[in-house]
Amino acid sequence: MRDLYSTLGVPRTASEQDIKSAYRKLAKELHPDRNKDKPNASEKFSEVTRAYDLLSDKNKRAQYDRGEIDADGNPANPFAGMGARGGNGGGYGRGGAYGGAPGGGPGPGDFGGFGGGGEDVDLSDLFEGLFGGRKNQQPGGARRGFGRQPPPPPMRRGADIQYRLAVPFVEAAAGRDQRITLADGKAISLKLPAGVEDGTMMRLKDKGHPGAGGHGDGIVMVEVGTHPFFKREGDNIRMDLPITLDEAVRGAKVKCPTVDGAVMLTIKPGSSSGTVMRLAGKGWTRKNAKLVDGKHERGDQLVTLEIQLPTDLGPLEQRLDGWIDTARPREKFGL
Repeated sequence: MRDLYSTLGVPRTASEQDIKSAYRKLAKELHPDRNKDKPNASEKFSEVTRAYDLLSDKNKRAQYDRGEIDADGNPANPFAGMGARGGNGGGYGRGGAYGGAPGGGPGPGDFGGFGGGGEDVDLSDLFEGLFGGRKNQQPGGARRGFGRQPPPPPMRRGADIQYRLAVPFVEAAAGRDQRITLADGKAISLKLPAGVEDGTMMRLKDKGHPGAGGHGDGIVMVEVGTHPFFKREGDNIRMDLPITLDEAVRGAKVKCPTVDGAVMLTIKPGSSSGTVMRLAGKGWTRKNAKLVDGKHERGDQLVTLEIQLPTDLGPLEQRLDGWIDTARPREKFGL
């Protein structure tokens, strides 16, 4: 039986974050779309995904560590280790009697003390009654007690199907629903989880290949695109906003882009380059945050002002002719 920790390449003492990081790394490396020349990539991808599904569940991981469930999440065999034992009288022998001859089987005429004195005693009825002989058989050959047939193995579900979903930066930030076309040609609406990030894995139950035990699942790997001027920082989004010198000196109302569209931003007179302004609720959806008006709470957008001088400095130089700024902006450096 495979070991789930070895599958993910982590020790049994790994933290939840270690398991999550290991899975994301393997998922990106093994995704079938990136390994079209490796036919076994899909199988390995499904294997690490199943390992992560079990180990990321605290209760199931605890059961697995205690040996209560196997690597597939099924109950472990309660009779494991109870097979026949060898040795001198060390268990049930092949003949079914306890206390057999060396090697586990009873010797000729040796019944462990029954029928002493060398008398010829027929104990077949007794043994048949105890250990599933002819008298203990059920119609069709099934036996009761120690002769019980093992249950048939569970029917296997169909294989999982892997998908890649490219999501634009602004769509992921705002948590907007996406459309994805499945292998059967059907398009469905997919709700992104709050706090979604590049490499997030989503499971679509029963959207995989059919099998005797039911359909497999669809495994969607989200790929969040980059943006030319937005950058994610935790739950916040950062951007640099260029303003003109006169807007910085006199103050102004300027348009500022956000992932929800442009908003008006008020620049205070005398604002300097590097000034950071905050637009509340215009950042990334917060993971595990409560819903507000049916929507997940979001971080903020942090706007850094960046004063740009005019390309033609001639008119500005004329206006500044004879004027010297007496401020000492580098005094804090001791210069």
